[in-house]
Amino acid sequence: MPTDKPLTIGIVAGEVSGDALGADFMAKMNAIYPSIRWIGVGGELMTKAGLDSIIDMTRLSVMGIGEVVKHLPDLLLAKKEILDEFLSIGIDIFVGIDAPDFNLRLAKSLKQKSVIKPIFCVQYVSPSVWAWREGRITGIKSATDLVLCLFPFETAVYDKHGHPAVCVGHPLLDKIRPDERSWREIYDEFLNDYSPLFPELARLRHSPARPICVMAGSRTSEINAILPLLIGAMDRLDKAGDHTFILPVVSHEHAHLVKTLIKEQAVHLLDKCHIIFPQTAKDGQAGRLPTTLSLSQNVMSACELTILASGTATLEALLLHRPMVVVYKVNALTYAIAKRLVKIPYVALPNILAYNQTGQAVVPELIQDDANADNIARHALDILANPSEQIAKLTRTTTQLRTDSRHDVAVSVLMHFFNQKNVL
Repeated sequence: MPTDKPLTIGIVAGEVSGDALGADFMAKMNAIYPSIRWIGVGGELMTKAGLDSIIDMTRLSVMGIGEVVKHLPDLLLAKKEILDEFLSIGIDIFVGIDAPDFNLRLAKSLKQKSVIKPIFCVQYVSPSVWAWREGRITGIKSATDLVLCLFPFETAVYDKHGHPAVCVGHPLLDKIRPDERSWREIYDEFLNDYSPLFPELARLRHSPARPICVMAGSRTSEINAILPLLIGAMDRLDKAGDHTFILPVVSHEHAHLVKTLIKEQAVHLLDKCHIIFPQTAKDGQAGRLPTTLSLSQNVMSACELTILASGTATLEALLLHRPMVVVYKVNALTYAIAKRLVKIPYVALPNILAYNQTGQAVVPELIQDDANADNIARHALDILANPSEQIAKLTRTTTQLRTDSRHDVAVSVLMHFFNQKNVL
């Protein structure tokens, strides 16, 4: 594989999570291939990694059908601006980071308009064709030369349809390692580290209460839909034993919303609930704060149990080997449609991973009608009575995940790119 020929790579990320993924990818590429020019769309992290931005990433950060329709004219304009710039410069490789609705359309246009000098197109993060609407694979094949999958089970559908795909693993695999100490040791260190930033945690240092991490999601809509269920569960757990609840959130606005909902539903729980968020941190008070984990990851690691909404946080809890109860609820129509379309029996990533490894789930997931306060509290108490059983399952699942996620993302792209050029 030559590494001296200059390459121009177009790369597009449409939201914050994609910006982090893109920056990580760029760093790995730059480490083994020093002569790359990066151009495209990304955020602060990708810009620091060397991206020359065409447009502001916020123009692509649109979620939900209503928002997409509202911003459709500008999305179409943004696509044209990016396409024209890529074709004008003559990029060698295009990498779309997640955002498949936008990036696959862009990739298909690049394919159609770069016949003389074909552009090698990569989709980084597979659309969920393994879960529903497998027919989309036809469009993916026409738009891409390679798909980079985050999880091992995703490659099977591409193998079935004869399209190049490799599992490069989720970036969190490199960033999160379980702390093998007892939760009590981790919890005591957490309180020592974080009390200067969150004074309300200081009174927990000598408390016998068992800490439970509670996370209703990172979006306002999720908090409004799911937190009332979790508050009901916390109320039952409070009555069943001596527990304290730590609720990490992403912003001051979310902290206010969470506190308001608790006050409205169970004001007596306010003394037992500790709502913390990163912006609370004050300059000069960092102390011995861990640097490798986020605030929410540190809370999960320090607590005996996490009760949380289905999402990426469940993968974080899995990699931390922390016991969990997963909860999720959406509006009835959305659920009815999804239930008819989705082919897999689970929604929580730990269960999807374990199911594809062994055919069995590893954590309780309470979805829709099963997501009620009584069920959540019952499962929580069962786990607290014997946490080692779930921890053992999480450990086995993580070990297998790391074993199966063996392809280096940068090497995979470059090898497929140069192999195709040699064939051509």
